[in-house]
Amino acid sequence: MMKSGRILALVLPLALVGCSGLIPDQPYIAKTEWPLAPNPPPFVGYHTGKGVVLVRSVLAGPGLEQTGLTTLRRDGSLHRGYYNRWAVPPAEALTAALIAWLEASGEFKAVVGDGSVLTPNLLVEATLNALIADPSAREARATMTLVISKPVGLGAVPLVQRRLVAVEPLSGRSAAELVAAQRAAVVSLLEQAVQLVRQAQSKIKT
Repeated sequence: MMKSGRILALVLPLALVGCSGLIPDQPYIAKTEWPLAPNPPPFVGYHTGKGVVLVRSVLAGPGLEQTGLTTLRRDGSLHRGYYNRWAVPPAEALTAALIAWLEASGEFKAVVGDGSVLTPNLLVEATLNALIADPSAREARATMTLVISKPVGLGAVPLVQRRLVAVEPLSGRSAAELVAAQRAAVVSLLEQAVQLVRQAQSKIKT
């Protein structure tokens, strides 16, 4: 009888905890939202550009409508960050950044987004295909398909269609290092895109 009493004394507190729904204390992990869109480099000189550029909203490739930081595991699967996320979806951030970078270049009279009443002489459309950190390869990669067209009547004539690729070194596995490498890849995409829009603008009459 005494033995069964001892067992009951040990089991009863555990049963009470289970019934009350109490769980052991766990450390709180705050979510961090990281900005993706880098500021454009400062423009030195006067803005004497010509032409109006319309930048359509950048489309998101598979999975890029989410905000979790994406890393590639050794087994080839993707990990979407829960506690570390982009402040806005990457394609949305890239749209704002592309407009800002084109404006800052000083090459154009105006750079506008969807909904503008200005009549453009260049139309820029893009799809963000990939934005990923690969710790095993120690690199971050970003790819974007860019199409530059000249509006004609109710349609448009394509001038440039290019797949832009950026690969940047990844120094470590911390969230800050993953973010820094991916932001550097986005900077490379933006530099390439601005250069292509400049070239397209120089080839048409305004």
